[in-house]
Amino acid sequence: MYKNFIKRITDFLVSFTALLLLSPIILIVAILLFFVNNGKPFFLQKRPGKNAEIFTIIKFKTMKDPIGDDSELLHQAQRITKVGAFIRKTSLDELLQLINVLKGDMSIVGPRPLLIEYLPLYSKEQARRHLVKPGITGWAQINGRNALSWKERFELDVWYVDHLNFSTDLKILYKTVQKIFSRDIIASIEHDPFILWDGNT
Repeated sequence: MYKNFIKRITDFLVSFTALLLLSPIILIVAILLFFVNNGKPFFLQKRPGKNAEIFTIIKFKTMKDPIGDDSELLHQAQRITKVGAFIRKTSLDELLQLINVLKGDMSIVGPRPLLIEYLPLYSKEQARRHLVKPGITGWAQINGRNALSWKERFELDVWYVDHLNFSTDLKILYKTVQKIFSRDIIASIEHDPFILWDGNT
């Protein structure tokens, strides 16, 4: 009952309430990034959701788009702004995904939505991560994050699919808040492999 009914109601109520309470912060961040990113404060990208159905994820844009001499985008470490670095360290760039949760594209808790081009690369077992809605935070994010290999992350994602319940979600949310205010999550941006999950943000 929780998985098929209560979780969606909880997601809606939490995301709606959070968006209302955090709207002043969201507005301030949007204004800052509007000026820093030449009028482009938002980052939109197609991602696979539940059952690999494609949706558009929305985040705050923390990188500029300068092109190098080879006509390719510069390395992420060269493109991220000081404001963008702070926003990432404090996880403020994730706030707009509450809109995706409100719409029903995502859940508060679930496997992180990766890039569409990864879909053909999953094994049958790894692809089970798409049996549930992707989340803003997840089991992999509280169990190693930067130190995990891709194989380990996918194993943790599938574990979550098989153990999805209220107590698991509550534990993940509690651990997420802990990590946001710890040095574990404020890792060096250059050495954070999870940044690669989000492409040009």
